[in-house]
Amino acid sequence: MTIDLQNKDGLSQFTTTRDGIKLSYAIHTSKKPTNKKIVLIHSLAMDKNFWLPVANQLTEIADVLTYDCRGHGVSDKPNGPYSADQFADDLKDIIDMLGWKKIIVAGASMGGSIALNFSIRHAASTSGLGLVDTTASYGDDAPKNWAERAAKTQKDGMQALIDFQKTRWFSDGFRENNPDIVQQCIDCFCKNDVEAFSHTCNMMGSFDLRSELDHIKCPVEIIVGEEDYATPVAMSKFLNDSIANSKMTIIKGARHLTPLESTGKVSELLSGLADRT
Repeated sequence: MTIDLQNKDGLSQFTTTRDGIKLSYAIHTSKKPTNKKIVLIHSLAMDKNFWLPVANQLTEIADVLTYDCRGHGVSDKPNGPYSADQFADDLKDIIDMLGWKKIIVAGASMGGSIALNFSIRHAASTSGLGLVDTTASYGDDAPKNWAERAAKTQKDGMQALIDFQKTRWFSDGFRENNPDIVQQCIDCFCKNDVEAFSHTCNMMGSFDLRSELDHIKCPVEIIVGEEDYATPVAMSKFLNDSIANSKMTIIKGARHLTPLESTGKVSELLSGLADRT
């Protein structure tokens, strides 16, 4: 399988948030007339091109927005601290600029946490929610664990985390059979600004929306890899048990980056979410 994660189509544009941060985004226009709008938010240390394989499939049913979160890709990398509310408001500023009133918002890992926060903070703008390989909290020891990850990159650089990351990202068989995809993710990861990455790690360490999940009323699709040990299946089960209008799918044999490892299945499930909204 070949997946090209480089956006060569010239779709990327820039907009400015309420606090003056420049963000890069791309619109993938639907192949047929539609009023459905889907936003896809990338995982930690990736960029908007992470979602290209899924976005290309979802243009069968919707206009799709991908973007680089603050501190990522070619978006601005301001001084921290960062907050999940800030990231959610960034997305609100983008869709307001575009005139998109209601969106289906989906994210992977960090992106799922931001999508979750957006759906609570901006409920009136959310018609559906996709939570992919993600969580409402990384647990009581999360601040310490994420601070240690940030400190390691401060000391040794992004490359120091690669062996740790790539085995979490993909199953053994996928890594063996798809070295180009693995390398593209490694290259993207290593391009990250260490300071911005550290600020984002600290944000994720403090992220906790477990007590607010009952506020979510829109349809929700929860997707998780069977072998995901970054955000284990138990975290998705907690989401599913806590959110009233949710469905959950475990993808057999997949790990943490299912939009790349199981593109067709993730696209199918998000398309089904669009049908439910």
